[in-house]
Amino acid sequence: MTNQDFNQLSEDYTRIELAIQFLEENAWRQPDLKEVASSIHLSEYHFQRLFTRWAGISPKRFLQFITKENAKELLKNSNTLDAAFSSGLSSSGRLHDLFVKCEAVTPGEYKLQGAGLIIKYGFHSTPYGECLLAATGRGICCLAFVSDQSRDVVLDEMKADWRNAEWVQDTLQTEKPIKAIFTPSQKIPITLHVRGTNFQIKVWEALLRIPLGQVTSYEGLADKTGNPSASRAVGNAVAHNPIAYLIPCHRVLRKVGDFGNYRYGSARKKAILFREIT
Repeated sequence: MTNQDFNQLSEDYTRIELAIQFLEENAWRQPDLKEVASSIHLSEYHFQRLFTRWAGISPKRFLQFITKENAKELLKNSNTLDAAFSSGLSSSGRLHDLFVKCEAVTPGEYKLQGAGLIIKYGFHSTPYGECLLAATGRGICCLAFVSDQSRDVVLDEMKADWRNAEWVQDTLQTEKPIKAIFTPSQKIPITLHVRGTNFQIKVWEALLRIPLGQVTSYEGLADKTGNPSASRAVGNAVAHNPIAYLIPCHRVLRKVGDFGNYRYGSARKKAILFREIT
């Protein structure tokens, strides 16, 4: 996939997200194609083409996907994760085939907050909008979607965990992993270099074991970390995941059948899940 392809997908996503937000707010009354298209100021014809090009399926099918009943069905069909959780930190599927290794900082390095490290970063287009990717010499340490915030705000948030590191913008250096992550049919090992508490890292490693196309609940994730009564603490660790998409916190749903919150917006969470599952 070329840079032009990524830029086009990213531009498409901006409008797709608005359409998803409209569908979220009005799903209860099942709006027709004309109304959804009108909400983002497109004709029915152009909206249908745009949505199908981005999602590979019709807006009507997506409307079915975002319902609460569908979320319950996803959870019901994803209760057989034991084999996946015991198979190591890997994820494979139709969109990509990655082996993801999670390397944590040592307790001493944790206290240093990145002192002595050079972190290279860049902003890039993806199928889910613009993102920031940053990496130390040992692996990817941050992946964040820009969303409605400015680049500076997102960068400052990511710097907070590595406040003593030297941050250098180097888009050419960060372009290669972006293409590996978001290009279909790529096979490449990826190392993550994470900074967190022991409990947070345990939760993030458990997230990495959820296979592409499957989901779990916060309670299920807590059980897999060996802390079945710690679903609230697990939710907090999920919320502080520093590497979006690769550490797939978007695959965690509420047990009641709600898609739940997402740091980068519920529309983006549903968009990512939709493309993984369909």
